[in-house]
Amino acid sequence: MNQSLDILIFGAHPDDAEIGMGGTIYKHTLAGYRIGICDLTYAEMSSNGDVNTRQQEANAANEVLNLTVRSNLGLPDRGLQLVSEQIDKITLEIRKYQPKIVFSPFWIDRHPDHVMCSKMVDEAIFNAKLRNYLPEYSPWKVEKNYYYFINDIQDADMMVDISSVYEQKKSALQAYRSQFQQVGSAPGIVNTPLNQGYLQNVEARDRLLGQKSNSAYAEGFISKAPYLVELF
Repeated sequence: MNQSLDILIFGAHPDDAEIGMGGTIYKHTLAGYRIGICDLTYAEMSSNGDVNTRQQEANAANEVLNLTVRSNLGLPDRGLQLVSEQIDKITLEIRKYQPKIVFSPFWIDRHPDHVMCSKMVDEAIFNAKLRNYLPEYSPWKVEKNYYYFINDIQDADMMVDISSVYEQKKSALQAYRSQFQQVGSAPGIVNTPLNQGYLQNVEARDRLLGQKSNSAYAEGFISKAPYLVELF
């Protein structure tokens, strides 16, 4: 069975990828691309919601976005480290799905797990192409890798117009009810940055990026490599 993907997106927690690029994901699945998300952790340290709830919410978001596959490496939430035992799991995920393009969080972010996820994926992309690294598994060279924004944002060097699919992005985010519902809407909910108008802030950000590209909504990305063109 062919497991290869066009795009594989890594996030530290369920909902990271949807926050940063939910519209881009849906726009590409709508066009027939095979898209996968790999969450590094089950977000077991979340102040609201438990692991089972978070997984149910992720499954609901999967349905909205029409993902080909979603996996979870079960690494420790707030325990991500640049160690071979953890990086190797990401490396093998890349070799398993052989994506042409990989996305990971922008390397500057207020949440340390997002920063560490970015660094770990960089290491894994490099390792995945080495023939003598974990030689029992076939090497794989990722063609391109990009970074999406979660909390902190800088000037994007690439943007995707998501105006036509913005309702689907909102639906995917709203699937994570335990994270975004306000205090008082359910027993035991505590205040966090995510339930203090966070979704409104994400929409405002996407709208602002859209204005820069003459569209209603856009998602921004950064690449560490220069873009190669034949002509301007």
